[in-house]
Amino acid sequence: MAPLPTRLFAGVTIPDTPLITKALSYTQAHSTDFAFNHVQRSMLFGFIIASKIPTLSGRDQEVHAIAALMHDLGWDPTGELVSKDKRFEVDGADAARMFLKNEAPDWDERRLQLVWDAIALHTIGSIVFHKESEVQAVAYGIWADFQGPDRIANNLLTWDEYNAVVTELPRLNLMKGLKREMCHLCETKPETTIDNTVGEWGDMFVKGYKREGKLTRDLLLTCDLDGKTLLEDPN
Repeated sequence: MAPLPTRLFAGVTIPDTPLITKALSYTQAHSTDFAFNHVQRSMLFGFIIASKIPTLSGRDQEVHAIAALMHDLGWDPTGELVSKDKRFEVDGADAARMFLKNEAPDWDERRLQLVWDAIALHTIGSIVFHKESEVQAVAYGIWADFQGPDRIANNLLTWDEYNAVVTELPRLNLMKGLKREMCHLCETKPETTIDNTVGEWGDMFVKGYKREGKLTRDLLLTCDLDGKTLLEDPN
């Protein structure tokens, strides 16, 4: 793959292609201010960290940049990209894939799938850090924005690097914004919060919240053992 054009942003060298510029504009149109700064910081932190992990050096950097920028489209304040029945991560992944199919018809299925996986799995640490290098790099950046340098092992993100990025892209009360988004999901589509961490926000902060999903119950009802379901015979 030919080297991509680059630019320097907050001291970080990142790829600079027309498609990334379009993705940035599309994301801004479907983001709150705090979320837009968050996804940009996530991209920058991901590039800083990946530059220090040899196994991530050969990743597709355009895939990395676009997936990082678009990873929270499932929070779209316009509502256009938000489904009634899917996890916010899946809404974001679906929106990014549709954007790429429209704007980058030359992209093959593997690149599309890498972007989809990076977005859909970015909250699941037990899986995402075992995926392809592009998917890992996206997750490193996202997690770094929430955890900060002190919780990133092996000095992969220094305070000087972190502060340079935050100076360019202020946090804008990130955690308050996150709380608002998570609680909104618990209020508006609680059935999507049963198998991820979103429901924990509802447990703590949403009055009357109840995880309405029936995933476990439906599974148990289909498990016939000796003529009885597990719900009928817990032993």
